[in-house]
Amino acid sequence: MKYFADSNGIKICYQIRGTGEPLVLLMGFGADGNTWEKHVAVYQKHFKCILIDNRGVGESDQPKGPYSTKTMADDAIAVMDHAGIFNAKVAGISMGGAIAQELALHYPERVLKLVLISTWPRFNNYTKVVYENLKKIRVTSKPGDFMELLQLWIFAPPFYETALETLKQGQDFAEKNPKAQSQMGFEGQLDACINHDTISRLKHIAVPTLITVGERDIFTPPEFSRILHKGIENSIYESFPTGGHVHHWEDLDRFNELTTQFLIKD
Repeated sequence: MKYFADSNGIKICYQIRGTGEPLVLLMGFGADGNTWEKHVAVYQKHFKCILIDNRGVGESDQPKGPYSTKTMADDAIAVMDHAGIFNAKVAGISMGGAIAQELALHYPERVLKLVLISTWPRFNNYTKVVYENLKKIRVTSKPGDFMELLQLWIFAPPFYETALETLKQGQDFAEKNPKAQSQMGFEGQLDACINHDTISRLKHIAVPTLITVGERDIFTPPEFSRILHKGIENSIYESFPTGGHVHHWEDLDRFNELTTQFLIKD
Protein backbone atom coordinates (compact mmCIF):
# COMPACT_ATOMS: atom_id res chain seq x y z
CA MET A 1 0.00 0.00 0.00
CA LYS A 2 1.22 3.50 -0.83
CA TYR A 3 0.81 6.59 1.34
CA PHE A 4 1.24 10.29 0.61
CA ALA A 5 2.68 12.90 2.95
CA ASP A 6 2.49 16.65 2.43
CA SER A 7 5.83 18.46 2.54
CA ASN A 8 5.14 22.18 2.24
CA GLY A 9 2.66 21.55 -0.55
CA ILE A 10 4.67 18.82 -2.29
CA LYS A 11 3.20 15.30 -2.33
CA ILE A 12 5.73 12.68 -1.20
CA CYS A 13 4.88 9.03 -1.80
CA TYR A 14 6.07 6.24 0.50
CA GLN A 15 5.47 2.59 1.34
CA ILE A 16 5.70 0.66 4.58
CA ARG A 17 7.03 -2.90 4.59
CA GLY A 18 7.63 -5.18 7.57
CA THR A 19 7.35 -4.66 11.32
CA GLY A 20 9.73 -3.68 14.10
CA GLU A 21 11.92 -0.65 14.67
CA PRO A 22 11.51 1.98 11.92
CA LEU A 23 14.08 2.05 9.12
CA VAL A 24 13.89 4.95 6.64
CA LEU A 25 15.30 4.09 3.21
CA LEU A 26 16.45 6.89 0.88
CA MET A 27 17.29 6.06 -2.74
CA GLY A 28 19.64 7.76 -5.19
CA PHE A 29 18.77 10.03 -8.10
CA GLY A 30 16.49 8.75 -10.81
CA ALA A 31 15.20 5.81 -8.77
CA ASP A 32 12.09 5.41 -6.63
CA GLY A 33 11.58 3.54 -3.39
CA ASN A 34 10.87 0.26 -5.19
CA THR A 35 14.56 0.08 -6.07
CA TRP A 36 15.23 -1.06 -2.48
CA GLU A 37 13.37 -4.32 -3.19
CA LYS A 38 16.33 -6.74 -2.99
CA HIS A 39 17.38 -5.21 0.33
CA VAL A 40 13.91 -4.84 1.80
CA ALA A 41 13.34 -8.55 1.22
CA VAL A 42 15.82 -9.00 4.09
CA TYR A 43 15.27 -5.80 6.10
CA GLN A 44 11.52 -6.26 6.47
CA LYS A 45 12.13 -9.37 8.60
CA HIS A 46 13.63 -7.11 11.27
CA PHE A 47 12.36 -3.58 10.66
CA LYS A 48 9.37 -1.47 9.73
CA CYS A 49 10.80 -0.20 6.44
CA ILE A 50 9.78 3.20 5.09
CA LEU A 51 10.53 3.34 1.34
CA ILE A 52 10.38 6.91 0.07
CA ASP A 53 10.00 8.20 -3.48
CA ASN A 54 12.12 11.35 -3.27
CA ARG A 55 10.67 14.51 -4.77
CA GLY A 56 11.28 14.45 -8.49
CA VAL A 57 10.72 10.72 -9.08
CA GLY A 58 8.20 7.91 -8.84
CA GLU A 59 4.77 8.82 -7.53
CA SER A 60 5.98 11.86 -5.61
CA ASP A 61 5.52 15.30 -7.14
CA GLN A 62 8.16 16.38 -9.64
CA PRO A 63 8.13 20.16 -9.35
CA LYS A 64 10.47 22.56 -11.05
CA GLY A 65 13.69 23.05 -9.06
CA PRO A 66 15.77 24.10 -7.37
CA TYR A 67 15.96 21.03 -5.14
CA SER A 68 18.46 20.53 -2.32
CA THR A 69 19.42 17.62 -0.13
CA LYS A 70 18.23 19.67 2.86
CA THR A 71 14.80 20.10 1.23
CA MET A 72 14.62 16.37 0.61
CA ALA A 73 15.61 15.75 4.25
CA ASP A 74 12.61 17.93 5.16
CA ASP A 75 10.52 15.70 2.88
CA ALA A 76 11.70 12.64 4.81
CA ILE A 77 10.68 14.28 8.08
CA ALA A 78 7.23 14.99 6.60
CA VAL A 79 6.95 11.28 5.78
CA MET A 80 8.04 10.26 9.28
CA ASP A 81 5.50 12.65 10.80
CA HIS A 82 2.75 11.35 8.52
CA ALA A 83 3.63 7.76 9.46
CA GLY A 84 3.67 8.61 13.18
CA ILE A 85 7.39 7.88 13.56
CA PHE A 86 9.44 10.10 15.85
CA ASN A 87 12.89 8.61 15.25
CA ALA A 88 14.35 5.91 13.04
CA LYS A 89 17.45 4.28 11.68
CA VAL A 90 18.27 5.66 8.24
CA ALA A 91 20.01 4.21 5.20
CA GLY A 92 20.76 6.16 2.04
CA ILE A 93 22.28 5.22 -1.31
CA SER A 94 24.18 7.85 -3.33
CA MET A 95 21.94 10.96 -3.32
CA GLY A 96 19.97 9.21 -0.58
CA GLY A 97 23.13 9.13 1.52
CA ALA A 98 23.57 12.86 0.98
CA ILE A 99 19.97 13.40 2.12
CA ALA A 100 20.64 11.18 5.14
CA GLN A 101 23.57 13.38 6.16
CA GLU A 102 21.36 16.46 6.15
CA LEU A 103 18.71 14.55 8.06
CA ALA A 104 21.20 13.68 10.82
CA LEU A 105 22.59 17.23 10.92
CA HIS A 106 19.30 19.15 10.98
CA TYR A 107 17.18 16.64 12.90
CA PRO A 108 19.64 14.80 15.17
CA GLU A 109 16.92 13.73 17.59
CA ARG A 110 15.08 11.94 14.74
CA VAL A 111 18.00 9.76 13.58
CA LEU A 112 19.26 6.76 15.58
CA LYS A 113 21.78 5.23 13.15
CA LEU A 114 23.10 5.93 9.65
CA VAL A 115 24.15 3.72 6.76
CA LEU A 116 25.82 5.81 4.05
CA ILE A 117 26.23 3.93 0.76
CA SER A 118 28.22 5.15 -2.26
CA THR A 119 27.85 8.76 -1.22
CA TRP A 120 29.84 11.93 -0.67
CA PRO A 121 30.15 15.07 1.48
CA ARG A 122 31.03 17.41 -1.42
CA PHE A 123 31.78 16.98 -5.11
CA ASN A 124 35.02 17.99 -6.75
CA ASN A 125 34.85 19.89 -10.04
CA TYR A 126 35.28 16.74 -12.13
CA THR A 127 32.22 15.09 -10.61
CA LYS A 128 30.17 18.27 -10.97
CA VAL A 129 30.94 18.26 -14.70
CA VAL A 130 29.94 14.58 -14.94
CA TYR A 131 26.53 15.35 -13.44
CA GLU A 132 26.01 18.46 -15.58
CA ASN A 133 26.86 16.36 -18.64
CA LEU A 134 24.27 13.75 -17.67
CA LYS A 135 21.57 16.43 -17.81
CA LYS A 136 22.50 17.25 -21.42
CA ILE A 137 22.96 13.67 -22.60
CA ARG A 138 19.60 12.55 -21.20
CA VAL A 139 17.79 15.12 -23.38
CA THR A 140 19.44 13.91 -26.58
CA SER A 141 19.43 10.13 -25.90
CA LYS A 142 16.85 7.40 -26.16
CA PRO A 143 15.93 6.17 -22.65
CA GLY A 144 17.48 2.74 -23.24
CA ASP A 145 20.71 4.25 -24.54
CA PHE A 146 20.91 6.63 -21.61
CA MET A 147 20.42 3.73 -19.20
CA GLU A 148 23.25 1.86 -20.91
CA LEU A 149 25.51 4.89 -20.39
CA LEU A 150 24.49 5.19 -16.76
CA GLN A 151 25.12 1.48 -16.19
CA LEU A 152 28.67 1.93 -17.51
CA TRP A 153 29.21 4.56 -14.83
CA ILE A 154 27.70 2.70 -11.90
CA PHE A 155 28.53 -0.99 -12.42
CA ALA A 156 32.08 -2.31 -12.19
CA PRO A 157 33.53 -4.44 -15.04
CA PRO A 158 33.28 -7.81 -13.21
CA PHE A 159 29.47 -7.51 -13.14
CA TYR A 160 29.40 -7.36 -16.95
CA GLU A 161 31.03 -10.79 -17.13
CA THR A 162 28.24 -12.45 -15.15
CA ALA A 163 25.12 -10.32 -15.60
CA LEU A 164 25.10 -8.80 -19.08
CA GLU A 165 21.56 -10.02 -19.75
CA THR A 166 20.33 -8.38 -16.53
CA LEU A 167 21.85 -5.07 -17.65
CA LYS A 168 20.13 -5.35 -21.04
CA GLN A 169 16.82 -5.98 -19.29
CA GLY A 170 17.36 -2.72 -17.38
CA GLN A 171 17.85 -0.90 -20.68
CA ASP A 172 14.66 -2.42 -22.10
CA PHE A 173 12.69 -1.39 -19.01
CA ALA A 174 13.96 2.19 -19.28
CA GLU A 175 12.85 2.30 -22.93
CA LYS A 176 9.31 1.18 -22.07
CA ASN A 177 8.84 2.65 -18.58
CA PRO A 178 5.41 4.36 -18.52
CA LYS A 179 6.33 6.29 -15.35
CA ALA A 180 9.71 7.60 -16.44
CA GLN A 181 11.18 10.46 -14.44
CA SER A 182 10.53 13.89 -15.92
CA GLN A 183 13.45 15.99 -17.09
CA MET A 184 12.54 18.61 -14.47
CA GLY A 185 12.70 15.98 -11.75
CA PHE A 186 15.98 14.60 -13.09
CA GLU A 187 17.65 17.99 -13.28
CA GLY A 188 16.31 19.01 -9.87
CA GLN A 189 17.77 15.92 -8.26
CA LEU A 190 21.12 16.32 -10.01
CA ASP A 191 21.33 19.95 -8.91
CA ALA A 192 20.75 18.79 -5.33
CA CYS A 193 23.66 16.36 -5.73
CA ILE A 194 25.96 18.94 -7.30
CA ASN A 195 25.33 21.53 -4.57
CA HIS A 196 25.42 19.16 -1.59
CA ASP A 197 28.11 20.18 0.91
CA THR A 198 28.40 18.88 4.47
CA ILE A 199 32.18 18.68 4.61
CA SER A 200 32.60 21.28 7.36
CA ARG A 201 29.71 19.84 9.40
CA LEU A 202 30.51 16.13 9.44
CA LYS A 203 31.96 16.41 12.95
CA HIS A 204 28.43 17.15 14.19
CA ILE A 205 27.07 13.75 13.08
CA ALA A 206 27.08 11.89 16.38
CA VAL A 207 25.05 8.72 15.68
CA PRO A 208 26.63 5.33 14.89
CA THR A 209 27.46 5.38 11.19
CA LEU A 210 28.38 2.65 8.71
CA ILE A 211 29.92 3.74 5.40
CA THR A 212 30.06 1.27 2.50
CA VAL A 213 31.88 1.82 -0.77
CA GLY A 214 32.84 -0.05 -3.92
CA GLU A 215 36.56 0.34 -4.45
CA ARG A 216 35.97 0.37 -8.23
CA ASP A 217 33.36 3.15 -8.05
CA ILE A 218 34.17 5.75 -10.72
CA PHE A 219 30.91 7.66 -10.21
CA THR A 220 31.40 8.70 -6.58
CA PRO A 221 34.98 7.53 -5.99
CA PRO A 222 36.10 5.92 -2.71
CA GLU A 223 38.02 9.04 -1.75
CA PHE A 224 34.65 10.71 -1.05
CA SER A 225 33.69 7.95 1.37
CA ARG A 226 37.08 8.16 3.04
CA ILE A 227 36.44 11.86 3.68
CA LEU A 228 33.12 10.92 5.29
CA HIS A 229 34.86 8.29 7.41
CA LYS A 230 37.51 10.75 8.57
CA GLY A 231 34.93 13.46 9.32
CA ILE A 232 32.35 11.33 11.19
CA GLU A 233 33.84 10.27 14.51
CA ASN A 234 33.84 6.53 15.20
CA SER A 235 32.26 5.71 11.85
CA ILE A 236 32.85 2.27 10.32
CA TYR A 237 34.23 2.00 6.77
CA GLU A 238 33.54 -1.19 4.79
CA SER A 239 35.01 -1.72 1.35
CA PHE A 240 33.77 -3.92 -1.49
CA PRO A 241 36.95 -4.55 -3.53
CA THR A 242 35.35 -5.62 -6.82
CA GLY A 243 32.27 -3.42 -6.54
CA GLY A 244 31.34 -0.18 -8.25
CA HIS A 245 28.82 2.50 -7.35
CA VAL A 246 26.13 -0.17 -6.96
CA HIS A 247 28.19 -2.62 -4.90
CA HIS A 248 25.02 -3.13 -2.88
CA TRP A 249 23.62 -5.07 -5.86
CA GLU A 250 26.88 -6.51 -7.17
CA ASP A 251 27.63 -8.21 -3.84
CA LEU A 252 24.06 -8.38 -2.59
CA ASP A 253 24.41 -11.11 0.03
CA ARG A 254 27.41 -9.57 1.76
CA PHE A 255 25.87 -6.10 1.67
CA ASN A 256 22.55 -7.25 3.11
CA GLU A 257 24.22 -9.24 5.88
CA LEU A 258 26.65 -6.44 6.77
CA THR A 259 24.05 -3.69 6.89
CA THR A 260 21.44 -5.80 8.68
CA GLN A 261 23.85 -6.77 11.43
CA PHE A 262 24.94 -3.15 11.88
CA LEU A 263 21.35 -1.94 12.09
CA ILE A 264 20.30 -4.68 14.51
CA LYS A 265 23.23 -4.25 16.88
CA ASP A 266 22.53 -2.20 20.02
